Amino acid sequence: MKYRSRSEIVALILEAANGGATRTKIMHEAFLSFVHLKGYLSVLMENELKEYDTGGKIHKTTPSGIRLLEVYNQLHELIIS
Repeated sequence: MKYRSRSEIVALILEAANGGATRTKIMHEAFLSFVHLKGYLSVLMENELKEYDTGGKIHKTTPSGIRLLEVYNQLHELIIS
């Protein structure tokens, strides 16, 4: 597997959590171990890019996180083309 930047991993997590997802689903979609995922989830929560519903144990991307994801995707397209 190639090296992934932190911004790429954050984008994968936010994309997986968009609409709601469990930790397991996010782990599988972002190709992360549980230990790494916990670290990223806490940073995203601190920066209000992700929220957590304790009742359903669901992680959701906030509007700020969706905006970050949109900007990341636009920059990624510019760099690739």
